[in-house]
Amino acid sequence: MIEKVTVQMTENGKFRPIDGPGCDEMNPKELLLYAAAQCSGYTAMIVMQKMHLKPKNLEISYSGELSTETLQAESMFRSFHVVYNVECGSGSEQEKASRAIELTHEKYCGLSQMLRRIAPITHEVAIVSTEPEPVKE
Repeated sequence: MIEKVTVQMTENGKFRPIDGPGCDEMNPKELLLYAAAQCSGYTAMIVMQKMHLKPKNLEISYSGELSTETLQAESMFRSFHVVYNVECGSGSEQEKASRAIELTHEKYCGLSQMLRRIAPITHEVAIVSTEPEPVKE
């Protein structure tokens, strides 16, 4: 069984769950994934701020494969997968965003580090720019 939680950055820099239940309706395993997505989001934003980068949008999905076909108290996570979707203003910001996500995922997010002790974590990153690069003459 796969559990999944997706959070999206709001205008005020907070992260809220989307496409699923709110926190008050999540089971404890979903709450663990939600906490990991929150930690990754806030950590990424701090790293990006230090790089003088403000993304237009940031969405993070954390999923985990459980050891049982149905959710049970004894279900354990066997693996985790994270998807980072970042929208930048220009193509030149893409490289900074990519570096910030890698640092977040591999080094700075404490909850990701903790989850690695439970089960392997894979990830993928999608970065798009919404403004064309200026033409150099």
